[in-house]
Amino acid sequence: MTYPDPLDGSRLSAVLTVGDPLWRSIEVVPATGSTNADLAARARRGESAGRVLVTDHQRAGRGRLGRTWTAPAGSSVAMSVLLRPERDPASWTWLPLLAGLAVADSLRAVADVPAVLKWPNDVLVDDAKVCGILAERVDGPAGPACVLGLGINVHLTADQLPVPTATSLALLRPDRRLARNDIIATVLATLALLYHRWQAGLDAELAAEYVARSGTLGRTVTVLGGDGARFTGEAIAVDPAGRLRVRTPSGVQTFAAGDVTHLR
Repeated sequence: MTYPDPLDGSRLSAVLTVGDPLWRSIEVVPATGSTNADLAARARRGESAGRVLVTDHQRAGRGRLGRTWTAPAGSSVAMSVLLRPERDPASWTWLPLLAGLAVADSLRAVADVPAVLKWPNDVLVDDAKVCGILAERVDGPAGPACVLGLGINVHLTADQLPVPTATSLALLRPDRRLARNDIIATVLATLALLYHRWQAGLDAELAAEYVARSGTLGRTVTVLGGDGARFTGEAIAVDPAGRLRVRTPSGVQTFAAGDVTHLR
């Protein structure tokens, strides 16, 4: 199947590299295994921050906990960005939250969908996943870096969705002609603004904005921690450090990372 929505690297470069100094270059490739893996390899070799890699077809995309992420060529936004924050790496848990907030606000603007955030790294519309985010720390001779990968379902039909709990912008807005170039440009411009505010230490303000877009708070959730421990309770807060607080029968637990399931 061919989607009439080609990526335009020249247009994206012209828009983004003059729009914000954070983005130094944007590269569009026809296909690759994983944009995150590609940028991670460059980061280890000392690549500078502000690089963006976008592909029309990601053949071996990855999600959290080793999950795979695949989509037909031309159907989605698959991109990664390379950042080298000046803040303590202990605070980098904020980065996937910033990316989620950028995507949610951008999809509301471009596609007019009520996008909300599932802590820590998914964007949902009507309880169905429209975007996944993967943040990876990369260490090398040039110091630590973060590669942020974003996958947004744009043109997928119902039978092309990877799981029944996913959705796409085409299914949500069948009457609208949505262009991936517009989505990419809007997401990156929004992410840059949020990133500058985070670099300036405005964590409390960002936490308030994240809470306003949260689809997790107030719900009963199960959180699978990195050590394999599982907790169930009510999600009650996202604190200024971007951590999720859950009220469980054994008391309030705070999570800097974890895999969350919304319970109905």
